[in-house]
Amino acid sequence: MPNAQPGDAQPGDVQPVPEPFTSRTGPAALADLRSRLRATRWPDAPEDAGWSLGTDLGYLRELVAYWADGFDWPAQEAALGRLPRFRVPLDGLGIHLVHVRAVAPSGPVLPLVLSHGWPDSFWRYTKVVPLLTDPAAHGADPADAFDVVVPDMPGYGYSDRPAGQPLDSIAVAGLWARLMTVLGYPRFGAAGGDIGSHVSRYLALDHPDRVVAVHRTDAGVPFFAGDPAVLAPEERAWIDGAAAWGATEGGYAAMHRTKPQTAAFGLTDSPAGLAAWIVEKLRAWSDCGGDVERSFTRDEILTLVSLYWFTGTIGSSMRMYRANAAIAPAQLARRVETPSGFSVFPGDLVRPPRAWAERTANAVRFTEPARGGHFAPFEEPELYAQELRAFFRPYRAAAAG
Repeated sequence: MPNAQPGDAQPGDVQPVPEPFTSRTGPAALADLRSRLRATRWPDAPEDAGWSLGTDLGYLRELVAYWADGFDWPAQEAALGRLPRFRVPLDGLGIHLVHVRAVAPSGPVLPLVLSHGWPDSFWRYTKVVPLLTDPAAHGADPADAFDVVVPDMPGYGYSDRPAGQPLDSIAVAGLWARLMTVLGYPRFGAAGGDIGSHVSRYLALDHPDRVVAVHRTDAGVPFFAGDPAVLAPEERAWIDGAAAWGATEGGYAAMHRTKPQTAAFGLTDSPAGLAAWIVEKLRAWSDCGGDVERSFTRDEILTLVSLYWFTGTIGSSMRMYRANAAIAPAQLARRVETPSGFSVFPGDLVRPPRAWAERTANAVRFTEPARGGHFAPFEEPELYAQELRAFFRPYRAAAAG
């Protein structure tokens, strides 16, 4: 294959076979979780601190009490199991994925790989999968149907943890290219947010002959090594704003980049601590107006936290930050020439201006939906599905050809 990249199929390759996968948590693991929750040793908090210092003590007490005595994990686990799920060996790692084919399409079907971020997993896309695979059942055009692939990144969810050094976004992009070959998709679209935005970007950069278009909900953390004088005022303001956000809200990321294993001991041992670490981000990064349960029900929150708890992946998920921090600046500076779309939701963390999107990518579409935040596919699945349908519509024939 000319200009072959890691992850592309090579002549003579023996392709692995995806095997159906179902998760079932045993009664002993459930009993252990409930025992730990009931025995939580609570910290003190200043009076009326609320969420100003991190997770609100009163809210977390209520959430943990419900997790211990009201939340039905077996029912939620069974609901997740209704999605077609598989495990496939890739480069020595078992990769878990959701793979759903288009239902009754009326035109070319575009394969689409969706990449999640932190602190989540395939959970991010569970609501949007049926909207993308069966648009006609949801009042949309059947010609917009996708074959959808949602993998858990290595060290997240039900995918294996790397035994040695964590993989960075470039390496994961190579894995996803290999995965799409295994699934029989020579050309496809890519979409993602957060770390998944990075992975989708490197898919487009390193596999341009295979990725017909790439959609992202953010532009990552800004990197610019040139003369700031060439930047538009809104670009300079965005870079300054990103730095200010990092100073006030980026403590978690500094921990993940530098000493993730230290935090992993406590978060792996204490379910209340794990819930505090995750729910604070769900609240701060969603378009919820300060009330996390405007964007997520308690069952939805605890489904995500329980996925982390029962898979024991909080430590391995955080270590990917350390791997990404070591990516060379030359990689960060590459411009994406593959047709790119950006949907910048109002409640997301650091929202890039259009000028930056156009500077760093071949941005053929840039929109600002009315609602939604960092977890837009879960918070606003209908809006997110509309964004993907509209962006990818011109590229369906290219993938089919």
